[in-house]
Amino acid sequence: MPKKTTTKKAAKPAAKPKVELKKNPNIEKRPRNFGIGNSIQPKRDLSRFMRWPLYVKVQRQKRILISRMKVPPTINQFSKTVDKATATQLFKLMNKYRPESKQAKKARLQQIAAAKAKNEKLELKKPLAVAYGINSVVTAVEQKKAKLVVIAHDVDPIELVVWLPTLCRKLNVPFCIVKSKSRLGTLVHRKTCSSVAIIDTNKDDKNDLNNLAAVFMESYNKNTEMRRTWGGGKLGSKAVARNRKREKAIAKEAAAKKKEV
Repeated sequence: MPKKTTTKKAAKPAAKPKVELKKNPNIEKRPRNFGIGNSIQPKRDLSRFMRWPLYVKVQRQKRILISRMKVPPTINQFSKTVDKATATQLFKLMNKYRPESKQAKKARLQQIAAAKAKNEKLELKKPLAVAYGINSVVTAVEQKKAKLVVIAHDVDPIELVVWLPTLCRKLNVPFCIVKSKSRLGTLVHRKTCSSVAIIDTNKDDKNDLNNLAAVFMESYNKNTEMRRTWGGGKLGSKAVARNRKREKAIAKEAAAKKKEV
């Protein structure tokens, strides 16, 4: 029998004695005490506790109230605006037919007056432009001159334009609702504008206008759901939680009855 070879394990190195470090009072942990007269309070979001100006409070309350109330279809249709891509295409077309600025009109009239003084014939016609303002737009629609009507979604008071979609449907004039009155105002050199009507365009742009008119005729004029859909009626967080709790209790009770059967 061969002899077993035994290997001796190396001895463990002697453990070093632990050296106790002296605590430095300058870097010692000192938990903060946020009691009165002690540590400075941490920064918190105090917007809920701020005393906001009255107009800010009214704005917020109005927004919540509008979302809670049931909004009739006639007013709710103004929340269904044109999508971004179509709106970009529409404003690109309308920007070509912006009304004359005061300076451009003055320069044109001065040229005509100077030509008349010299007994010359100068044909400077007024350039093609969109009709803007509720009175001009309604006149164009009633005379069936308007090819497309654009209405702002945030006109205040809404009664100024609430009847305009119905008039456009009755007279078969394509219309659409866009964001916002300030954007329409910029188009016509004003701060805000309630509505704009495209009356005529150049030959190059007639195809674009017809395409847009066809799209809006389908999505606004002939859309029956828009005239029937009520808006608003959104519940608050507390009401939603209460309803959820009630539904859970009813489901639990129904499950218990099934087990008994």
